[in-house]
Amino acid sequence: MTRSVLYMSMSLDGFITGPDDGPENGLGAGGEALHAWLFDGDNEVRAGAGVPVIRTSAASLPVVHEMLATGAVLTGRRTFDAARGWGGDHHNGVHIEVLTRTEPGADDVQGPSIRYAADGIEAAMARAKAAAGDRDVMVHGATTAQLALQAGVLDEIQIHQVPLLLGAGRSLFGTLGSPHPLELLRVIDAPGVTHLRYRVLR
Repeated sequence: MTRSVLYMSMSLDGFITGPDDGPENGLGAGGEALHAWLFDGDNEVRAGAGVPVIRTSAASLPVVHEMLATGAVLTGRRTFDAARGWGGDHHNGVHIEVLTRTEPGADDVQGPSIRYAADGIEAAMARAKAAAGDRDVMVHGATTAQLALQAGVLDEIQIHQVPLLLGAGRSLFGTLGSPHPLELLRVIDAPGVTHLRYRVLR
């Protein structure tokens, strides 16, 4: 069964970027530290044309392989733009569904695997799952995560929790407005990060 899985690196105080993030400032002030676990190890993994070569620890390697085994990506427009669309290839040429409120302009990243979705989270998730086939959908972005939780279309959450207090930045879950119970499925303690995987209970 195809699952939708949120994959996000997060500080201990709940931020996925530092302050002043955006297309010209990536992950914001201090935010690059949230992804150091992907680049500070000895195990090299190549993901796609638009993604830097991953060098992670042996403990984190199974998580990286899971991420790269996903069959589609559903991301928010802000995350997509900040990453410059991963050069049109997040990993292995998979379909990228970009949740947006506006149609893309001439300067926005385009490509055969990219679709800008202005018809809501449910429709975007349905297309991403169809494109993924029997593989999982990787979900990215704070607003996308919140919308997916509120709409009941997010199946699992995988947090890469970094031992860092950023103090400010973009909150992953913001104010959801209602409880969302979770079941802990797995904990992996790795250098510089703890990987936490949860099932969203409905």
